[in-house]
Amino acid sequence: MSEIRNPKVPRIAGPLGGFIEALSNLLFNNRPLMLVLFALTTVFLAWSASGLKVDAGFKKMIPLTHPYMKTFTDYEATFGGANRVIVALMREPGAAGADNTIFDQAFMAKLKAATDDLFYIKGVDRPTVQSLFTPNVRFIEVTEQGFAGGNVIPATFQGSPEDLETVRRNVQKAGLVGRLVSNDLRGALIRTDLLDIDPETGAKLDYPRVAADLEALREKYQKDGVTVHIIGFAKAVGDISAGAKGVIAFFGIAFVITALLLLWYTKSAKLTGVALVCALLPVLWLLGSLPLAGYGIDPLSILVPFLIFSIGCSHAVQMTNAWKDAIADGLNPVDASRSAFAQLFIPGTLALVTNALGFLVIMLIEIDIVRELGITATLGVTLMIVTNKMVLPILLTYLRITPETIAAKQKQEQGFEPIWRACSKFAERRVGIWAIAGAVVLLIIGAGLARGQKVGDLGSGLPELLPDSRYNRDNAVITDNFKIGVDIISIVVQTKDIDGACTDHRVMDAMDAFEWRMKNVDGIGSAISLPGLAKVVNAGFNEGNLRWRVLARNRDVLAQAVTPIDTGTGLLNSDCSAMQMLFFTSDHQGETLAHIVQSVKDWNTEFHAPDSEFKEIAPNVEFKLASGNAGVMAATNEAVEEADKQELAAIFGAITLMCLLTFRSFGATLCIILPLALVSLLNNALMAVLGIGLKVSTLPVIALGVGVGVDYGIYLYDRIEVHLHHGKSLVESFFIALKERGTAAAFTAVTMSLGVATWAFSALKFQADMGLLLSFMFLVNMLGALILLPSLLAFFLKVKKPA
Repeated sequence: MSEIRNPKVPRIAGPLGGFIEALSNLLFNNRPLMLVLFALTTVFLAWSASGLKVDAGFKKMIPLTHPYMKTFTDYEATFGGANRVIVALMREPGAAGADNTIFDQAFMAKLKAATDDLFYIKGVDRPTVQSLFTPNVRFIEVTEQGFAGGNVIPATFQGSPEDLETVRRNVQKAGLVGRLVSNDLRGALIRTDLLDIDPETGAKLDYPRVAADLEALREKYQKDGVTVHIIGFAKAVGDISAGAKGVIAFFGIAFVITALLLLWYTKSAKLTGVALVCALLPVLWLLGSLPLAGYGIDPLSILVPFLIFSIGCSHAVQMTNAWKDAIADGLNPVDASRSAFAQLFIPGTLALVTNALGFLVIMLIEIDIVRELGITATLGVTLMIVTNKMVLPILLTYLRITPETIAAKQKQEQGFEPIWRACSKFAERRVGIWAIAGAVVLLIIGAGLARGQKVGDLGSGLPELLPDSRYNRDNAVITDNFKIGVDIISIVVQTKDIDGACTDHRVMDAMDAFEWRMKNVDGIGSAISLPGLAKVVNAGFNEGNLRWRVLARNRDVLAQAVTPIDTGTGLLNSDCSAMQMLFFTSDHQGETLAHIVQSVKDWNTEFHAPDSEFKEIAPNVEFKLASGNAGVMAATNEAVEEADKQELAAIFGAITLMCLLTFRSFGATLCIILPLALVSLLNNALMAVLGIGLKVSTLPVIALGVGVGVDYGIYLYDRIEVHLHHGKSLVESFFIALKERGTAAAFTAVTMSLGVATWAFSALKFQADMGLLLSFMFLVNMLGALILLPSLLAFFLKVKKPA
């Protein structure tokens, strides 16, 4: 049954007026039916959300389309990937034993048992497991009879003093000190690669379960004077997932803060409850929609639901505020909801669509985890158009508030009027020019500081976790006690039309020259390559004489030196058409990796130059970047740096287009965009000052901050435009707009900032960093809308003088 429309309810003008009117009638004339439909949707999506799972993956973190990653994927099966786990068993100083080294029966028993347990963990690529007890760890020595060799720990090993002494000698012969055995002989490593697919089920590897199995291994063997230290992607995912569970606690804290602030702001428990319910609805709908779309939730994107809640609160406050103003004007709850809907549907939907576009441009970044974050955030704000612009107005029709509540709210609003009157002065040119001058000063300072922004990781260990986290302490123990380090960048030497390239002196000599060049590059600690090992073997054939530690020019002699080095070392493939060179880096900071990568590129330029000493083979030999975990990081850093430019261009382009289509004013659009651009620049400057690198986990901050920050300008300008059309001056129009929406905008900015500021206490450093950056952007974007927006409008907006 149709309801008679109150003439006080405003009608929407313009091309969308008819659509909005029809939608309004559909919603408000069929309120019970619509509520039943929304309730059933909520129940169904709540059931679906119960099936949501953590979905982490190594390859989701890397830019698979990047040229370096083409090399990585082409040779992953041949040389192994970068998805590695390292387990170190270390004897504590002063532990029982003859000399406190690993050459102790009890320690060796633990090392063997730990190797066996790691071997049988689901997802382990078993042929890649390496420890002193695996058969792929061998030694070779030169005797009077020729070459001799065998497993470092022989099959007859029983742990007797004689056996332990034999193992000690074999470790030295195999050159394992610093590689599988610590520099001080107090510890030993177990290394393995992981598969991305569970070989038993064919499903994606369950990284949290692998991390739990690794943690169980630690608990089992960390006793009796032995400590266990574990690093690797799977363990990192486990620790991040464990830290991400704290997000629930922070969500609870933010919810309580928001509820208390809403109660203070609305002066009504009923309004507070309805606003919170409608802010939570898009979160629930989002979590329920993800499994239906075939997605899980990644630990690095687990913060998105909280952002959706924050944005939902922002829009709910605007809607409830407009509804209460309509009630104060004498409308009944139904007509007040119609009025609020008519006023806010277009600017609110525009803001949300702009948010969605802002999040959608994140998908331009060719890294799966970032794309999933973009999909998740876009879906969340799109659902909000239904929950906040349709469900909320319908619920408000059933609400009743007392005259005392309205009076208290009006008194509160009157308390803000002096602030809004002061802010409205910025719409005068004589005052606004000072705000613009201040913005220019901030622009210059920000541009200078932003030049110091770094791409990639800063510091050591895993930057997503705090420096004193267990993972980073484990990382420090391993890097301090083993000289090969944990960061490897590998270069694949690929040949074509050269038979037996590893026995061709020209190719091997070029690789040897490249290795020498790279060893002298800052950031390279050590290297392992086929030419390097071949020289050692060649010397072995000549009684170990160091003068023979060279590459023989004779193909047969060179073949003799290369033959003992099999494909199991990961240094060559079966037909010698590709050879891997491993370089251990001092750290994985962005600057270090960029310098190393540039050194490789410089070598390639010289190698292929017309006057190169290797010009004879250069057309048939390529030194290809890059594999290893440091190679993956280098590719990711380059992809992030390029994506940062694309992201900024795309998000500001999308916002500009939406504002132009809606407001049809270049001046107004410019005034909305410029404060956002300034805040984005200041955000980059803040990242540089705080030492926060630009990487996968921080890249979306700009899009998230700009996407949310544009709401303030859109909501305010929408009302400014209305009052300008009614003949008001710009100063008076801005003052009235602030009275109508300024309090709600300032309140939501403060509320969201306080909510994300609690993340500073998180166990996840990347969450703490994002909380700080988003808090800064929410607040400063609000200040930009209150101060810089009117100042710019005073100069760039053509305003008709009132009659």
